[in-house]
Amino acid sequence: MWFLNLELRQALYLCPSTCSEYTTGEGIPKDKDYEPQTICEHLQYLFALLQNSKRRYIDPSGFVKALGLDTGQQQDAQEFSKLFMSLLEDTLSKQKNPDVRNIVQKQFCGEYAYVTVCNQCGRESKLVSKFYELELNIQGHKQLTDCITEFLKEEKLEGDNRYFCETCQSKQNATRKIRLLSLPCTLNLQLMRFVFDRQTGHKKKLNTYIGFSELLDMEPFMEQKNGVYVYELSAVLIHRGVSAYSGHYIAHVKDPQTGEWYKFNDEDIEKMEGKKLQLGIEEDLAEPSKSQTRKPKCGKGTHCSRNAYMLVYRLQTREKSPTVEVPGSPYDFISLEWLQKWLDESTPPKPIDNTACLCSHGKLHPDKISVMKRISEYVADFFYRRYGGGPRLNVKALCKDCVVERCRILRLKNQLNEDYKTVTNLLKITVKGNDGFWVGKASLRSWRQLALEQLNEQDEDAEHSNGKMNGNAQNKDESNEEKREEEEELNFNEDIVCPHGDLCISENERRVVSKEAWKKLKQYFPKAPEFPSNKECCSQCKILEREGEENEALHKMMASEQKTSLQNLFHDKCRPCLGSWPQETDELYIVSQFFVEEWRKFVRRPTRCSPVSSVGNSALLCPHGGLMFTYASMTKEDSKLIALIWPSEWERIQKLFVVDHVIKIIRTQAAGADPESALYDSEPKLCPECREGLLCQQQRDLREYTQATIYIHKVVDNKKVMKDAAPELNVSSSEAEEEREENKPEGEQDPDFNQTNGGAKRQKISHQNYITYQKQGIRRSTRHRKVRGEKALLVSANQTLKELKIQIMHAFSVAPFDQNLSIDGKILSDDTATLGSLGVIPESVILLKADEPIADYAAMDDVMQVCMPEEGFKGTGLLGH
Repeated sequence: MWFLNLELRQALYLCPSTCSEYTTGEGIPKDKDYEPQTICEHLQYLFALLQNSKRRYIDPSGFVKALGLDTGQQQDAQEFSKLFMSLLEDTLSKQKNPDVRNIVQKQFCGEYAYVTVCNQCGRESKLVSKFYELELNIQGHKQLTDCITEFLKEEKLEGDNRYFCETCQSKQNATRKIRLLSLPCTLNLQLMRFVFDRQTGHKKKLNTYIGFSELLDMEPFMEQKNGVYVYELSAVLIHRGVSAYSGHYIAHVKDPQTGEWYKFNDEDIEKMEGKKLQLGIEEDLAEPSKSQTRKPKCGKGTHCSRNAYMLVYRLQTREKSPTVEVPGSPYDFISLEWLQKWLDESTPPKPIDNTACLCSHGKLHPDKISVMKRISEYVADFFYRRYGGGPRLNVKALCKDCVVERCRILRLKNQLNEDYKTVTNLLKITVKGNDGFWVGKASLRSWRQLALEQLNEQDEDAEHSNGKMNGNAQNKDESNEEKREEEEELNFNEDIVCPHGDLCISENERRVVSKEAWKKLKQYFPKAPEFPSNKECCSQCKILEREGEENEALHKMMASEQKTSLQNLFHDKCRPCLGSWPQETDELYIVSQFFVEEWRKFVRRPTRCSPVSSVGNSALLCPHGGLMFTYASMTKEDSKLIALIWPSEWERIQKLFVVDHVIKIIRTQAAGADPESALYDSEPKLCPECREGLLCQQQRDLREYTQATIYIHKVVDNKKVMKDAAPELNVSSSEAEEEREENKPEGEQDPDFNQTNGGAKRQKISHQNYITYQKQGIRRSTRHRKVRGEKALLVSANQTLKELKIQIMHAFSVAPFDQNLSIDGKILSDDTATLGSLGVIPESVILLKADEPIADYAAMDDVMQVCMPEEGFKGTGLLGH
C-alpha cells in the first residue's frame, strides 16, 4: 500500500544514502552485497526491487530483521502501520529537503479539534489535535458514512461527568464533539473490528458487514465547507478469519497510474477485474459456529465487506499521477545480448559491440532501448577497460534527430486518422454503373494499419541498415529478409490479385468503392494494383476453378466407392481381434492405425482431405525389415498402433492402394487340437534386436520426460472433491485440443524429444526407427481424460517431490507439510527424490490426502490467550524512538 503511494515513494527515493561507496560513486565491492543500513534505506531498497525487478515477489526479511519483529507471532497490522509511520516521520525530520522531511505529515496527517461548549455560559473550549487515521466504531452500523457521523456526534456531559467551566468556575452541564479542521491527501479510516469483550476479558472480532463507496464526499463532515473534499478509494486492508487471535492479512490496492486493482496475498498477486472486482471480499479461513448474516446487496460503485478493517481513500485530483523513477548515479547503455553472454561464463566474452543499436546518425536509436541495459558508469568503466569495444553510449547518447523524426511521423499519423474517417464515410456510398474500383475486403479492413507501417518504413530502414550485434549478423539479416517478405505479402489490394497477376475470381473477397475513395487510398498506396469495376476476372483461374470442381466430384465418388468396398475397415466393430482369433481364417493382415485414421478422414471429408494413395507399412518395420511388435504386445499395449484386416478385404486394399510391405499374422494348429495350443507367427519375422531397443527407448522416455502432464486427485473420506484449478497449472482437455494433438506426431510434441541419445549402438538403430515411425504419426498412448475433481499439472522427471508439492499447494491451497501423496498404493515421502526415480510417469494419477487444519477456532483462541500474553510490539525497533 505504501509502495503504491507515489508521493511517498518519490520522497523516499530523494532521501540520501548513508552508504559511502554509493555517495562517492565507487560502487559496492565485489565481495559483499548491498546491505541497507537505516530504516529509510530498507524501504528504499524494497521499493526499488518492487519497481524494477522481474521477480514474482520480494522478500522483506532484511526490513523485518532491522525492525526486530518476530515473524512467528501475529500482530495487529493497523498498530504496526501507526507505529511505523511515527518512526518514519521521526527519522525523516532530520532531512534538509522539505519534500522529504514533511512527506508523512503532508500525505497522512490531518487535524481535528475536541470542542466543549458550556450549557450555562456558552464558553467554547477547543483542543486541536493531529491524526493519522480516524478510528471508527462499526458496531450497530451498516454504512461507512454512519460510522463517520457517529465519530463526530455530540456527547452530553451531565451528572458525574459534568465539565468544569473556567468562566463559571464550577462544574456545568456541557456538550462535547469532534470537529474536522483539515484532511490529508491520504485518508486512513480504521474500522474498529477488534474490540474488548468485557464478559470474557479478551479481544474479539466483529464480523459484521459494512458498506462503503468508491467515492467518498467528506464535505458534509467538515467545519469549513469551501475546500475540495471528494476522495477515491485506493486500498482495502482485509483480515481474513473469524478470530481476533488468528487469521490472515490481505490487501486490495489500486495502481494510481493505471487505475487497476490488485489483490496482494503474500507472494500471490492477482489483477482484479470483471467479476473478481469485489473489494474487501475474502472467504474466512473457517466459518464460525453461528450462522452469518447474509451479505447485503451493493449497487454500482459500492462494496460490502465483513473482513475489511482499514479503508484508504485518496483525495481526488485532476492532476496526472507522477512518474517515479529510481534515482541513480551516471549511467551507460550496454548491449543486453553481450551482457547475457558475459553472465553465461561458458565462453570468453568478445569486445562490447553496441553498433547494432545505433541509428543512421551514429547515436542510440529510440527503438533499441528495449535491447539495451542501463548500468552504472562505474561498472561500464570496468567493462570497457577489461573487454574493450564500443561505442560507449552514456546518458546523452539518445538520438535527438530520431526523436524529432518520430514527432514528424506522429503528425502524419494524426492526418491519417482524419483521412480514415473520410474514407469510412465514402465507403458508405453506393457506387452506380462502372465508375468504381475493385478493392480487397481484407485490405479495406486493415488499410490504416498498412499506411502506418509505410510511415514507419524510414525507422525500419534505419534499424535494418546497422551492423551486426556481437557476431550475429547473419541471423539478423535473415530475420529482416523474412520480415520484408511478410510485408510484401501484405501490400495493399494484393489480396485480390490471383497467382497469374490478374483480378481474382472470388467476388466474396472484394467490393467496389467510389472514385473518390480510391483516389484517397492511392495517396497512401501509389503502387497498389488497380482494377476498374468493369475489369474481367482472370480467365486462367476460371479454367482452374472448373477443374477443381471436377476434382471434388471425383474425390466424392472415390470416397463413396472406397467406403462401400471397405466397410469392415471403416467400422472398428467389424474388424477381427487378436484377443479372440476368428475361427474362419488362419491368417490376418496388418496395417498401421495411422493409415486407417488418414483414410477415414478422406472418406468422411473428401473435399477437404487428400486421397490416401499408399498403405505405408514400412513404419511398422525396423531398418532391417523385421517386425517391431510381438504377437503378445499387439493384443495389449501396441493394439492401438495397428489395425487387423480380413483376407478378403486385404485383396481389395491391394487393388486400391500402393502396398509397400505385406505384413500378416499366421495361426497354425494341429487338426482337432485345443485352440489354446495354437502357435502364431508373423511375416516378416520379429526383429528381437530392434524390439529390445524400442522397449529401452520407451522406458527411457518415461524416465527422462520434460513438461509432461500428470493428474492430482484430492481425496476427502475416500471421495474425490472438485476445486477450481489454478489457471497457470491447469491443462485443458477440450475436444478441440485433443483433435489438434491427434494430428501432431508425438515425437514433435516434446521439445527435448530428439535430444535423447540412445545407449548402446544397437539401441541407436532402434531409436532411429522409433523416431521414424513416430514422425509418421503412430501414437504410443491415448490421452488421459480428466474427470471431475482432477487437476492436471505440468511436470518434468528431474524435478523433486518437494517442487511438485509446491505446485500442488498453488493448485489446491494445501501446504506441503499437510500433503499426503501416493501413487498406485505407494506412499511418496522423500521430498528430495526426483519424480522419475519415484515412478511418476506421464499421465500418472497421484492421490492427495490433506491433513485438515484445526477447525475449533474458539478452542485455539483459549490456547492463544493462556500461552501467549499480548505484548504488542514491545521490544521491537518500532518503540525504540
